Amino acid sequence: MLNTLQRITAPNMKAMEKLDAVKDKLQETTNEFEVARKKAKKAKNDFETIQKKRFDRFMNAFEHVSAKIDEIYKHLANSPSAQAFLGPENPEEPYLDGISYNCVAPGKRFRPMDNLSGGEKTVAALALLFAIHSYQPSPFFVLDEIDAALDNTNINRVARYIRKQNRGRHTVYHNLTEGRILHQG
Repeated sequence: MLNTLQRITAPNMKAMEKLDAVKDKLQETTNEFEVARKKAKKAKNDFETIQKKRFDRFMNAFEHVSAKIDEIYKHLANSPSAQAFLGPENPEEPYLDGISYNCVAPGKRFRPMDNLSGGEKTVAALALLFAIHSYQPSPFFVLDEIDAALDNTNINRVARYIRKQNRGRHTVYHNLTEGRILHQG
């Protein structure tokens, strides 16, 4: 034991000061960590809130357009057997990936959009355009040469649809195929 006592040197009088400094640094670091953790939690909550709002707004518009597109396509095709439908490729976060759009032309079986005729593609595109426009209509709407791939029957169907949707509004139709300007309202 005497040997042990001889090996012990004088106590470090600055050890308490160093311990207090380390304790202060630990408290400071702990406080900084808590502040950072609270900021991270708030940022995560804010992000989740914005993500939910984005999802809700997108789905509100998507559901409206999905509901209207079939009705509009049936009207433009002048056939209750015509079908148009939309589907998100990623249902969890539909705004991150594409939206699939499929149509079944009147009297035909399902075919990919690439296999539709030019007129069928135009009618399908107009149905989508009108469905989107029906969600939050703008005060004016310009369609340029939409009749290029349409025959006279489909031109008349589209013109009737536009007239029906724009009753009571100032509307100008210019149909180059027949070389006339129709004015309503």
